[in-house]
Amino acid sequence: MNRCEVCGKAADIHHIVHKSEGGLDFPLNYKYLCGEHHRGKHGPHRDNSIDIEYKLEFQYKLQQVLYKKYYGFDELIDMLELNKSKAKRILKGLKLYKEGYYTEDIIYKLMGSKKYEEYMMHEYKDFIPIFYSV
Repeated sequence: MNRCEVCGKAADIHHIVHKSEGGLDFPLNYKYLCGEHHRGKHGPHRDNSIDIEYKLEFQYKLQQVLYKKYYGFDELIDMLELNKSKAKRILKGLKLYKEGYYTEDIIYKLMGSKKYEEYMMHEYKDFIPIFYSV
């Protein structure tokens, strides 16, 4: 049983980069949160500063895990614990250099084709995102 990373109660998976934002199902994109810390008043779905905070943590974690400048297909599968179809989805549209795929491009794609900065936590404090399913 997974435990909430905030309070320790029983938890569900929260996708840091939401599927509606281009996020994928893979372990680094998960944060385990109880119902209160997931969809409650102080959860990432209702408090944009918490959502941005989690995304910044994820982006930093990706930068630590993907420390080389370039990666090959098989390396990414191992480093990110992906299956081949998810790896292909990530790499689709990215330029393949002779050294491999450029790490900054990979991280950008994993972050839903967006780069997050510290100032965003404060700039969007009162903004509540609305996600539509297609």
